Amino acid sequence: MAKTLHCLWAPEDDALYRQYHDEEWGVPEFDDRALFEKLALDGFQAGLSWRTILYKRENFRKAFDHFDPEIIARYNTRKIDRLLKDEGIIRSKSKIVATIGNARAFLNIMETEPGGFSGLLWDFVGGAPKVNKLKDHKKAPTKSKESEAMAKELKARGFKFCGPVIVYAFMQATGMVNDHEIACPRWKAVQKPAR
Repeated sequence: MAKTLHCLWAPEDDALYRQYHDEEWGVPEFDDRALFEKLALDGFQAGLSWRTILYKRENFRKAFDHFDPEIIARYNTRKIDRLLKDEGIIRSKSKIVATIGNARAFLNIMETEPGGFSGLLWDFVGGAPKVNKLKDHKKAPTKSKESEAMAKELKARGFKFCGPVIVYAFMQATGMVNDHEIACPRWKAVQKPAR
């Protein structure tokens, strides 16, 4: 049987996970709101697998008003209670409360940073994807000096659930780091960011 060329972590028999690999993972993302959503979802992933979050992502989007930071920043205790009863999401009070606080921190960045949230984050990689040359996805790092610096900055600005390991996964997913295996066709495809 011929070896497939896509990254081995994206199995052929899991259509949603494979679609995520083929169409989203590693594609440079510059949209502020989309970056906020991905960071929030990666925060919910802490201690869980990305597959768990991916299969609940549409439920998260409905429950969290499509990750509109202006709406989330105004969530009150009644909304938190409703979220804690929503079986379609991860019902962690600390992660829900962190997402609300992160929305407020995001809005502050949008008001104070000339390049917005996207500009702030992309500056940690010099504005373009950092391209790694992995032959085996199991050799991918779990954090980097850039993810450590970004996590430190985000925490200083009030973000929670954004340690260097979570931030590195976020950077991989949003194309700030290209950790596709070099034999994967997506490795070359995602190297040309389009703002």
